Amino acid sequence: MKRIALIAISLVGCALGAMAQKFALVDMEYVLKNIPAYEIANEQVNQMSLRWQKEVDVLAEEADKMYKDYQSNMVFLTDEQKQKREKEITAKEKAAAELRQKYFGPEGDLFVLRQKLMEPIQDEVYNAVKAVSEERGFQCIFDRASSADIIFASPRIDISNEVLAKLGYSK
Repeated sequence: MKRIALIAISLVGCALGAMAQKFALVDMEYVLKNIPAYEIANEQVNQMSLRWQKEVDVLAEEADKMYKDYQSNMVFLTDEQKQKREKEITAKEKAAAELRQKYFGPEGDLFVLRQKLMEPIQDEVYNAVKAVSEERGFQCIFDRASSADIIFASPRIDISNEVLAKLGYSK
């Protein structure tokens, strides 16, 4: 009997402990879109990305043109001329691949630029989310924008506008 009572008390205690946890949602996509500095930084990153992509495309097109010219003139070339052209084409393709890696690789210029422009804004948003969480006593805050698992959530637990207000952008 004591054992059953002890189990019942512990189950009630666990249930009350689980109910005491407070959760909230924040839509980071919504928050970031409402911060003008983030939109400006995002536009700068996109402009540079397009410019760099054009540079890479020009080199790749030159290599492709060189290869097509080589194929059409191959019958008229000596073995020595063929080797020379093949080396030139390979060098041009390699230059295009290296440029692509330099701009768009894992540690490339685009990554560095994005980090330089956007990371301070993202850190500021994170600190605002953390401050709202501490003020309101939330144990966990989920990002509604990046979680495909959230099918429905009450708008009452969405703190996106509070985060914007904490950052100085009222909605």
